[in-house]
Amino acid sequence: MIQKEDLIIRVAGESGDGSNATGEMLAQAAARSGLHVFTFRTTPAEIKGGPVMFQVRASNNPVRSMGDAVDVLFAFNQEAWDLNHEALAHHSVLLFDPEEFTPPESYTGPAYPVPIGTIAVEAGNRRGKNVVAMGVVAAMFGLGLSRLEAIVRAKLGKKVEYLESNLAALQAGIDYAHSLQRVDNLWLDSTAEHERYVMTGNQAIVAGALHAGVGFFAGYPITPASDIMEGLASTLPKLGGGYLQAEDEIASIMACVGASYAGKKAMTATSGPGLALMGEALGLASMAEIPLVVVDAQRGGPSTGLPTKTEQSDLNIAVYGGHGDSPRIVLAPASVAECFHLSAWAFNLAEEYQSPVILLSDYSLSFRTETIEPFDLAKYPVLNRAQPEGDLQPKEYQRYHINGSFVSPMALPGTLNANYTATGLEHNEFGSPAYTPENHVMMSEKRWRKYDALRSSRAYVRRFGDPIAKVGIICWGTTAGAARGAIHLARQEELPLAMLQVQMISPLPVDAIQEFIDSVEVVLVPEVNYLGQFAKLIQGEMGVRVISFTRFAGMPFSRLDILRKVHELMGIAEPVID
Repeated sequence: MIQKEDLIIRVAGESGDGSNATGEMLAQAAARSGLHVFTFRTTPAEIKGGPVMFQVRASNNPVRSMGDAVDVLFAFNQEAWDLNHEALAHHSVLLFDPEEFTPPESYTGPAYPVPIGTIAVEAGNRRGKNVVAMGVVAAMFGLGLSRLEAIVRAKLGKKVEYLESNLAALQAGIDYAHSLQRVDNLWLDSTAEHERYVMTGNQAIVAGALHAGVGFFAGYPITPASDIMEGLASTLPKLGGGYLQAEDEIASIMACVGASYAGKKAMTATSGPGLALMGEALGLASMAEIPLVVVDAQRGGPSTGLPTKTEQSDLNIAVYGGHGDSPRIVLAPASVAECFHLSAWAFNLAEEYQSPVILLSDYSLSFRTETIEPFDLAKYPVLNRAQPEGDLQPKEYQRYHINGSFVSPMALPGTLNANYTATGLEHNEFGSPAYTPENHVMMSEKRWRKYDALRSSRAYVRRFGDPIAKVGIICWGTTAGAARGAIHLARQEELPLAMLQVQMISPLPVDAIQEFIDSVEVVLVPEVNYLGQFAKLIQGEMGVRVISFTRFAGMPFSRLDILRKVHELMGIAEPVID
């Protein structure tokens, strides 16, 4: 039997009622007390509100996914119960606001009424329901209890006149919890001796970009990428960089192309609908070999789709989205820490290969909070594009000179005797338009063969699990967290399981993938989209058979989802978690 090692708390209610704020502050308190934290949230797409939930998974061990069944559900209203009660485990605890609803008689688990509105009013803070709820949960389950007051002071203490009432609401919630029966088997104390960073994926992308030396950002607001734009809007101008909120996504990426041509490290951030609009400009950056970083925070569905749900369905447009043969590099982080890592390396790769680089995040990663260890910045060197060396003679500079690396030095505007045309037309080595078949073949090979080293590189794959296993999992993006969780559970069952996380989707690191495939008997590829896009990419490019395993309900995989599929492939009984 698989032993439980964590605590999963879900707070659910209506947008604007403070339920999400309760979860956010609980996560911060737990993280600052030394616990490992992983959060997941849902928000409504409508401006006027709708159902929301915020889930906190906390443990003294590293956590890499949202977890499995919910241990504690705090339902602020009837709809919160209706939408979330099926996630409860057999040992779960229900907290509910009796002024909003009463659980049905069919529910037989432990349930505690918590009139958060009344408690808040009696504490002198009628708007403090979320603070009361946080105090109740932390006092009952130990989740960051020692850091609650500091969190309230940091988050709600900006106006002195409100601080005392919020602290009073917090204490009222703690006092009320003491009148309830403590659930000892769900109590979670920290055993850590130091604090960790607490960040969202979008915040980590901003931090990685700043470390890499981003000098210009242009963007247009779109969920779930807007936090990246807002973070750089408040920071970049203070560091001497440029920021532009453009009229649309086309203007945004074209401004970035121009800024990069002029010598600035340039970046934009969008989601699927915006990336679709950027296709032609990405082709220009590919043809003119201009460094560029584009973050695509994926959301669900085509068109406007599911603006506030997660999916991994932009792989095809990221890899193939362009007319003609339009090369680019595509990276995919799986965690908040990797958002920093791959954001920094996206700029390095863009500069080194003079290429557009797309960073594929997703909705769940954009907003979720994780505890991460401090970054060792010495491990993140900052690379810059190659430039011509020495004095150039008139009419000597060949911007697109064919050399051994297929990456030619890129002069900045104003460099003496280094004027050239960065055109979207096919061109010769000097940059002048040239349409002969021989020239197009030569330049097409230049644009594609500069990536040869990346195809054979092992720098952007990570192997986990057992060295010998029948089933091997290949995954990308946030599904890797759930897959690593499945490996952890499999080890408790003494079930060998291996996994390869692919951080670079294009160019595909075929040598490392083939080596992994050869080491196992069955290859499973889980991903959050309908078509099994990554599975098809591997099969099409490598000519191997893999088993595609997809989910497309707007929610990420859990570790049990993947482990159950492994059990099915191996013909053994379903896993049972205690």
